[in-house]
Amino acid sequence: MFSNAHCVLFFLICHHINMGLLPVNKFEVECLIKLFNNLGVEPSDRHAAVGLDRNSFRNILHVTFGMTDDMIMDRVFRAFDKDNDSCVSVTEWVEGLSIFLRGTLEEKIKYCFEVYDMNSDGYISREEMFHMLKNSLLKQPSEEDPDEGIKDLVEITLKKMCRMAFESQAFQDSPDL
Repeated sequence: MFSNAHCVLFFLICHHINMGLLPVNKFEVECLIKLFNNLGVEPSDRHAAVGLDRNSFRNILHVTFGMTDDMIMDRVFRAFDKDNDSCVSVTEWVEGLSIFLRGTLEEKIKYCFEVYDMNSDGYISREEMFHMLKNSLLKQPSEEDPDEGIKDLVEITLKKMCRMAFESQAFQDSPDL
């Protein structure tokens, strides 16, 4: 079923599942490993497994999920490539997809934040939000400059977020009744 290298990885991943570190079950791990192997990734003598390089991973995102934004595809690749070796290993593949498949809302939010925080400074700036919206919204033929509409949407979103943060802080600061 699996090579020796994949059996070792499977054992380690199962250990993480038993410790509650991965939200998928053993059967799902087996399926994810089979999927990884079907993508043409073979075990290597040098590493536990050869992984998906940036271009192969981007091709999967494009063909499977219809993604076309180069910057976002690169950020998704970086989010999966936890050890920054320019290769998504079978372990990184299973851990990354486990968030998509069974992650908590908090884990998914953290993942999305990591993807959209393009300069990895711990914040999502106006410029990052603008880029994210510009490339994700459908372009509609109109007389209005689409960039202006996106800038307006960013401003509305930021104002709403500030208001929500203020209301949350005011609620936390209110004395108990």
